[in-house]
Amino acid sequence: MTGWLGSAYLWVKAAHVVFVIFWMAGLFILPRYLVHHQDALGTPEAACWVERENRLRRVIVTPAMIAVWLLGIALAANLGLFDGQAGLGWLQAKLALVVILSGYHGWAVGYARRLGRGEARLTARQLRLVNEVPALFTVLIVVLVIVRPF
Repeated sequence: MTGWLGSAYLWVKAAHVVFVIFWMAGLFILPRYLVHHQDALGTPEAACWVERENRLRRVIVTPAMIAVWLLGIALAANLGLFDGQAGLGWLQAKLALVVILSGYHGWAVGYARRLGRGEARLTARQLRLVNEVPALFTVLIVVLVIVRPF
């Protein structure tokens, strides 16, 4: 597939995959940080977790998500998504899942900020369950991209 990206297509696709890996790595570890942070509430260690979460968010998670979106939009445009190209139902489903995953990203960052203020709204068990969301979405997205069922 060349499209308007021409010979840069494979480079853009490779960069997209690299930043997806970075984003997912961050989304896999951030909820674990939240569990440890929540367990440390009321102790001096809680401040360390605030700094760790902020650094993870600033250096890896948010920049990677932005890169994923920018590169992904370029790839989607290259495939003709915005031109009404037929046969891209898999891509539309993938984008819907990525929007939800981006919302999860926002929730995790927001929850980290709440914990920084000493506000815990979930149990450690609930946080551990929430930690599975990125894995589930990753499986679904990979299946959509590789199998292209519709």
